[in-house]
Amino acid sequence: MLRYPRLARHPAVFRALTGLTVAEFAALAAEAVPALAAADSARLSRPGRRRAIGAGRPTALEPRDQVLLTVVWLRRYPTDVVLGYLYGVDEATVRRTRNRVLPVVEVLGRVTMRLPDPGRAKHATLDALLADTPALAVLIDTFEQPVQRSKDRAEADTFYSGKKKRHTLKRQVAVEEAVGQVVDVAASVRGPTHDLTLLKASGLLARLPPRVGGLGDLAYVGIAAAHPAGLGATPRKKPRGKERPPADVAYNRAFARRRVRVEHTIRRLRVYESLTVLDRHHRRGHTARVTAVAGLVNRQLAARTARAQPTARGAMAALP
Repeated sequence: MLRYPRLARHPAVFRALTGLTVAEFAALAAEAVPALAAADSARLSRPGRRRAIGAGRPTALEPRDQVLLTVVWLRRYPTDVVLGYLYGVDEATVRRTRNRVLPVVEVLGRVTMRLPDPGRAKHATLDALLADTPALAVLIDTFEQPVQRSKDRAEADTFYSGKKKRHTLKRQVAVEEAVGQVVDVAASVRGPTHDLTLLKASGLLARLPPRVGGLGDLAYVGIAAAHPAGLGATPRKKPRGKERPPADVAYNRAFARRRVRVEHTIRRLRVYESLTVLDRHHRRGHTARVTAVAGLVNRQLAARTARAQPTARGAMAALP
């Protein structure tokens, strides 16, 4: 059976099942277990509850293993029957455990999200070609996940994505430039929703700190007009019926180099199969899943940055 003490002795398997190293998961569990206990206490102490606290059978899994079960579910997205078999519990226990733990992991995911601070951040030296773009900006993009088709044809059509040629949900993420950490996740919407429409509905641009702009791809043409201070930019479109000017080619190449972080972060998010394969939960709790996974990815990136800093300091100290 999968239990933390046994699985932690096999780091490669642990990472394959969770997406986290043993140390990264231990840091998550150190925050999640007390938060889960507080949430359970609040739930059991609610007004009008008739049953005494402590009544009933004890839980089959320790709190740390409950968090582990939820992270494995996010990473590998097995069915409840399979996950129950791996943990030696029935599928009802898996479902109850996930429903209790996922909101806690979601909240911890939101805690990891911080919008850029223009007072602290060191503005990177921009390519001269990008002088007209915001010096400090979040990188914005969307991705889609296939969902179960509704039995109602009219409702099903509202989820049909012409781009993906199937029924999907779309989610928007914004990341910061330096490391690629997720700073904002918008509520999931129907697949055909235009990216710029979703951006406006999310209210992200209005929540950005002063002097922080937004960078998007060609789906966000008009982002500057939507930004309260006009701080937005997209690649340059090819003139209709004409060759793309060499200056535009150079500009778009420099723009893509600046914006590539969001593509890498989306790849990290989609490693978690709960955001990639066909959604089995009829679109329920979708935003919570994205937020929880974004928090896990942020922890990975933060840990990687922390590991790289001592190496960088050591290299600087070795210089003559």
